[in-house]
Amino acid sequence: MKKRQLGSSDLYVSEIGLGCMSLGTAAVKAEAVIGTALEEGINYFDTADLYDFGENETIIGQALKGVREKVIIATKAGNRWTEAKDSWTWDPSKAHIKEAAKQSLKRLNTDYIDLYQLHGGTINDNIDETIEAFEDLKSEGYIRYYGISSIRPNVIKEYVTKSHIDSVMMQYSILDRRPEEAALPLLNENGISVVTRGTVAKGLLSDHLLGKASESVKKNGYLDYSYKELQEVMSILKEKLATSRGLAEIAIQYNLAHPATASVVAGASSVEQIKENARASRSNPLTAEEINLIKSITKANKYDQHR
Repeated sequence: MKKRQLGSSDLYVSEIGLGCMSLGTAAVKAEAVIGTALEEGINYFDTADLYDFGENETIIGQALKGVREKVIIATKAGNRWTEAKDSWTWDPSKAHIKEAAKQSLKRLNTDYIDLYQLHGGTINDNIDETIEAFEDLKSEGYIRYYGISSIRPNVIKEYVTKSHIDSVMMQYSILDRRPEEAALPLLNENGISVVTRGTVAKGLLSDHLLGKASESVKKNGYLDYSYKELQEVMSILKEKLATSRGLAEIAIQYNLAHPATASVVAGASSVEQIKENARASRSNPLTAEEINLIKSITKANKYDQHR
């Protein structure tokens, strides 16, 4: 599988990354999925201390310990479970970020984290303090590089201006083109990579089309698409583009076509899902004509908050 440089770092991540949140807590099953990912050439594994109360990190650390030097482990911090573990609170403080990193290192059973990410962020945070925490962790050797996971344009701008982030994880898809308005151009201009999530838009951009749409989507639509509009758009995409290959493959290639994209992080709860995602990354890139066609069919969504 092809690899791309992450920002200005010396990390080269596979075009498909494994989003580990959906692996579950059954270690044997999770390790089978991770093993298949390695066989397919995936070297980028994304987790967070929030997932399964840290158990996700433990499973990943165990599964990857034999190939640690060959893989890139990304995890996140900033959310704290309550004592009852029924909700979490936001804490981007220096004290919490530094302690959370050390706890993640223990669970991952590793001496360093390749990419440490702020798991959210608001414009009201003490951003300078948060950046200082990441810079400390980097200088102390606990992390190699850092980034943020955010869809908020105003937060992203602050980190681009003030920090040395190498990546931003954000939701981006054919049906959610909001990042194209400002965030993607800004990051590309500054040599900061995008790691995309939500590429198949909750399964809407799959070969099932709207067959597995949730009741919420049927009632409320998706972002600024009504359900009727989704039906029309999906029908046109299928008719004009997805005749020789699947819609999920087109969705992945659409994200990979943007020059700011380093990796498409896709969740997978089965071995077959991993193989399908890997096949999609190895397929032919979209042509300029196909990309323009997609843009003419879909909406150029814009953020109406956090500007």
